[in-house]
Amino acid sequence: MNLNGKKIAILGAGRSGLGAAHLALAKGAAEVCIFDANPKAFCSDAQIPFVAGATEEHAHEYKADLVVISPGIEADIPWTLAFACAGAPVIGETELAFAYCTSRIIAITGTNGKTTTTALIEHILTHAGHSAKACGNYGFPLSEVVLMDPAPEFAVLEISSFQLETVVNFKPEVAVWLNFAPDHMDRYKRVDDYYNAKCRIFENMGREQIAIVREGEKLPPIKPRRVGFSSVVSSGQLYYADGCIMEGGHPLMKLRGTTMEQAHNAENTMAATLACRAVGIPAEAVAEGVRSFNPPGHRCETVAEMDGILWLNDSKSTNLHSTEAAVRSQTRPIVLIAGGKDKGLDYTAINPMLQDKARCCIVFGQIKEQLRATFSPVCPTHVVDTVEEAVAEAARQAQRGDVVLFSPGTSSFDQFTGYVQRGECFRAAVAKTLNL
Repeated sequence: MNLNGKKIAILGAGRSGLGAAHLALAKGAAEVCIFDANPKAFCSDAQIPFVAGATEEHAHEYKADLVVISPGIEADIPWTLAFACAGAPVIGETELAFAYCTSRIIAITGTNGKTTTTALIEHILTHAGHSAKACGNYGFPLSEVVLMDPAPEFAVLEISSFQLETVVNFKPEVAVWLNFAPDHMDRYKRVDDYYNAKCRIFENMGREQIAIVREGEKLPPIKPRRVGFSSVVSSGQLYYADGCIMEGGHPLMKLRGTTMEQAHNAENTMAATLACRAVGIPAEAVAEGVRSFNPPGHRCETVAEMDGILWLNDSKSTNLHSTEAAVRSQTRPIVLIAGGKDKGLDYTAINPMLQDKARCCIVFGQIKEQLRATFSPVCPTHVVDTVEEAVAEAARQAQRGDVVLFSPGTSSFDQFTGYVQRGECFRAAVAKTLNL
């Protein structure tokens, strides 16, 4: 990609946008300007020209040669298209960075489990003596990784559907497809649109690359060599049984006693294991990395265990599929706390599991009445307004031997800035309720 003498419009003033601006300037762009539609947005680097509250009029005036969008910005909305009105190509920050990336790329996508898998792969690689950076939708923007001196040997890239929408030449050495379930229906008009965006991870790959795919996932024909894993069936290269990752009918790695022993994390571990083996990491080094790994917070993490009741924070659960995986992984009776922003999802698919495993459900937030109507036919359902009220109600309902599972099943933006703030609120409420 030749940027010499080009005018580059960067859309979005967040970290990805700033990283793209620095990279474009480093690679010869004559002029770079960051634009953000939010009038309250700010740019943390005063050296980069910046327009807050940018309009389509600003776009027409600027006359960019190339438009680079951040992941949260849609490529086909009038505001974005206005910047491309003179025929300028529109690409994402990931595509821009890929053009200059010298690191070996392991890319991870899926509806759920991306961040844990990305962090685990980075941990295994560094534990085995290689330089690696988690990046993309987690950690650093890929643009920042490209500018590192020296560049890491591996870029472990969590890549979302939003980032994949605008790839052109992007081609990872290893692509990991963890799972697929409906999500982001507040952005996509159809589930197929979300699915097709995800599938673009394989678009430029050939037989010399490797695709690591959960068994049972439906994909279009793809060119890379496909390797499978599963916690449900015994097909595929790796599968999970009796607390062990199995290969060819023999135990490969024990997960009992590690932070990754629940079924959904077992799948993340299998995917990470196959990805690391694909780039030459020995099996024992992989196992050592898994044993010393602690997952990122807010993902079925233990907050407390008191009076025989386990309290789990799964605030990162922002869709039904994630909550379904968390519920499936539990062996104790469940008091489920769920709720948040209305994303247009249908939660009836989880009812058979709730009928079998839940003592009760406690629902809160914007979606509480929909969840009450959905869950109450299969288990007692209590409606509250806030996370604090939900924790207090859970303390009243839970019995010795139960697990209180805070797995909201949707995003948090009705009441919080994000899942992290929501998870911290849950932790604080548990500590206050239990007098910790």
